[in-house]
Amino acid sequence: MEYRTLGRTGIRVPAVGFGCGNVGGLMIRGSHDVQVHAVQHAIGLGIDYFDTAAAYGDGQSETHLGEVLAELRPDVRVATKFRIAPEDAGDIAGAVRRSLEASLRRLQRDSVDLLQLHNNLRAGRGPGRTVTAHDVLRSGGIADALDGLRSEGLVRFMGFTGMGETAEVHEVIASGRFDTVQAYYNLLNPSAGEPVPGDYPNQDYRQLMTRAAEQHMGVIVIRSLAGGALGGAAAREGLASRAPSGMADGNDYESDVARAEALAFLARRGWTVAQAAVRFALDHAATSTVVVGYSEEAQIDAAAAAADAEPLTDDVLAKLRELWATDLGLAGSA
Repeated sequence: MEYRTLGRTGIRVPAVGFGCGNVGGLMIRGSHDVQVHAVQHAIGLGIDYFDTAAAYGDGQSETHLGEVLAELRPDVRVATKFRIAPEDAGDIAGAVRRSLEASLRRLQRDSVDLLQLHNNLRAGRGPGRTVTAHDVLRSGGIADALDGLRSEGLVRFMGFTGMGETAEVHEVIASGRFDTVQAYYNLLNPSAGEPVPGDYPNQDYRQLMTRAAEQHMGVIVIRSLAGGALGGAAAREGLASRAPSGMADGNDYESDVARAEALAFLARRGWTVAQAAVRFALDHAATSTVVVGYSEEAQIDAAAAAADAEPLTDDVLAKLRELWATDLGLAGSA
């Protein structure tokens, strides 16, 4: 397994990490024995970075990961996340602390390596559990709350999920306050790492991965398989969740499945489109690690194999850029 440095944190992380979320579902809906075996298997392959969140399974992911790690006692890196609710606005520091303390109890740990803001960023907050860049960066805001927890040794480093409105995400990156960012980057929406046409119909993240690298931030790629849309029908079987809701504006699961049909050329003997998608995410110079969600051990092996594979060729990348220019063949098809 290749290891990379997680930006200015100095932490060495595997090229592919172990995502403990709802889409793959293994750490939420798997039996304890299945979870123990899968985690042990992943560690044996060199996958020793685990990404969870308080919201995954309403705490079940953290609880199950904590139980497994307490049993195995491996030397691993653990990252989790928190969300701020609208009613928390008057006590940001208290809300972040309460969430972390609950996460630590579930994880059976005294601290975590990385604590990440899990809200989408939108100007004026917008619908749902969204926050603004101002909420994050103002005096007494979210970044200050994280700094306080870090000074107490409860977290080593702080990060955020780079989702929501592009301008708000870039503002937080440019602040230099955070050590890492989770970037939505895949073969169906490459705009976090690749330039896209001015009339691009989906959300343009304006190469936020490059901007983050310029700030010496670690870049953690998420949704490299577009919530399973790049994994084919098998991605929705077993412990996997039902089709997830989209995360980037313009990218819903059904349209992503349609876009994915144009990528069938990436499959070859013994190699799947899903593996090509992981390899694509790894090939970006700014990528520190690609967090992949799993529903079975075979998917862990497949991700590890993608990490060991050669980069995509220039010819393949040229064909991909032609396809992106037409929204993978969908532009004008209606």
